Amino acid sequence: MRTLKEAKVGQTVVVKRIGGEGPVKRRIMDMGITKGVEIQVRKVAPLGDPMELNLRGYELSVRKADAAMIEIG
Repeated sequence: MRTLKEAKVGQTVVVKRIGGEGPVKRRIMDMGITKGVEIQVRKVAPLGDPMELNLRGYELSVRKADAAMIEIG
């Protein structure tokens, strides 16, 4: 199982499953990250937090803790 946290800069990945429970899962889904969506990793901050993503034409910042809950294929 690979997670978004492990994706490299410039890579485009597809979301397979979202882990977590309750508020964490809801926060991820509220950002528009759902099963089957393509995400491109634009940039990762020098210390690894946050990750800058392109998603459905939008730019988005995601914390590594949240990225670890997003399973990719």
